[in-house]
Formats: sequence, C-alpha cells, structure tokens
Amino acid sequence: MNRLKFTTWMIPTAMLLALSACGVVDENPEVEKEKEETTPVSQVPVVEEVDEVVEEEVAIMEPEALYQLNEANWTFLPIEDANPKAVLLTIDDAPEKYAVEMAKTLKELNAPAIFFVNGHFLDTDEEKANLKAIYDMGFSIGNHTQTHVNLKETSEEQQKEEILKVNETVEQVIGEKPHFFRAPFGVNTDFSKSIVQQEGMLLMNWTYGYDWEKQYRDAESLTDIMVNTEYLTDGANLLMHDREWTAEGLQGIVEGLRAKGYDLIDPKTIKGIQ
Repeated sequence: MNRLKFTTWMIPTAMLLALSACGVVDENPEVEKEKEETTPVSQVPVVEEVDEVVEEEVAIMEPEALYQLNEANWTFLPIEDANPKAVLLTIDDAPEKYAVEMAKTLKELNAPAIFFVNGHFLDTDEEKANLKAIYDMGFSIGNHTQTHVNLKETSEEQQKEEILKVNETVEQVIGEKPHFFRAPFGVNTDFSKSIVQQEGMLLMNWTYGYDWEKQYRDAESLTDIMVNTEYLTDGANLLMHDREWTAEGLQGIVEGLRAKGYDLIDPKTIKGIQ
C-alpha cells in the first residue's frame, strides 16, 4: 500500500517538472496567480543595483592618484601614464560674491577646480549654503584661513585658530575637512606648516595669477594673460579669485587652455589626499 502511494505521487511530480522545464504554463490560473503574489520578483534586480551602487561609491571615494605636487615650484608632476600637459584651476577668497556662479560655469564646462575658502565668508546661513552648493557640484574645498591674515605677522596661537576654525566650519557644513591649504599671500611659517600637516592637508602655493592687478581687472585682458602668459607650463597651478571680472572671463580661460591642448587636473587625483 505504501509503495503504491509513493509511485502515484512520483509520476505527476515528474510530469510537472518536465512541463515546467519546457515552458508550459500551468492550466490552473489560480495557482499561477498565487505564485505571482508570493514570488519576490524584485529580489535579484535589487541585489544587482546595490552591487552597482557600492562599486560606484568605491570608485568615487578612492580615485587613482595621477599627479603629485612639486614643492620646488608648486607645479604638478604626472604619475606613470598621466598626461603631463595639464594644469590645476584654483579659486581663492570663496565664497564671497561670485563663487557659486563660477562653480556653475565650471560645472557646465566639466572643469574641476579647488575653491579655497575664508572663514569670514562663512558666517551666515546663506554663506554656508553657498559653500554647500559648491561642494555638492563636485568641487574640492581648500582652507584659506579665517580672516586672510599674513601668518608671519600673527602669534602661533592665532595661526592655529586661523587654520583650525576654518576646518571646523567647513566640516560642519559639508561633512568633511578641507583637503588642501593655501596661506594668504603665499606666506607660511614653520608652525603653520606643522598645523597643516597635523590636519592632513596638502599645502600649496601657486605658479601664476593676475586678477588682482589693475590692468587685468576685466574679462578680456584677464583671459588673454591667463592663457598666453609665459608662465603657462605643464603642471601649472593657476591662481584666481572670487571676483566679478574673473567670473566673467572664466569660460574663456578654460576654453583657451583646452584649445592649447591642456587637460584640467582633478584635485581628487592629487597624491596625498586619497
């Protein structure tokens, strides 16, 4: 009796498996409906999407180091096969009046840059929102001190406050500290350098800049000198500021550099900040 029951059960099961393998649909629509309602249809696609997101985040958080800073002249040297014909764009004194506009221009041009911020431009909620907007557009943030002082003319305690206060404010706004430091007027001290090192920032000055000089305070003349200066070399570190005429000339500067065959260095690929 038991053997008969076993045989009777096995035959329809085998037939069902065979029919399923051939793609035959069950004739009972209620069974099919129950399967559709209980089967986690989205399970596999969801796992694949999560994997893709994780891989993308890793790629963003750990970019390959392509350039390293040459402290002898503040230019950037290519690592291995990176293009040597490249320059770095930097904007100081942000975000005063035109930094967000400049960030939008650069974003449209797919042109990376570092925005070096002063703490006295981050006092209000609106100013902090401007910083967040710049960061959210994908730009790197640098520390340019709290009040733009000459560090050699201040005490060590003041130097420490000038640097650390900016780091604290920036971290509160964007969730991370600046990765770069540039001293006002390019003036550093041994003490300020030690603070910068302790904070894990890369200290840099620049190769050339012109937008503070009277004869270059209009978009046309500034664009011309930034693109055609004799100081434009491979790895040059270009200094610009949050100024009206710089904002107006920024697109021409980027396009002029590219017309000369220069790539723009992504700050996230600079060795020492990964």
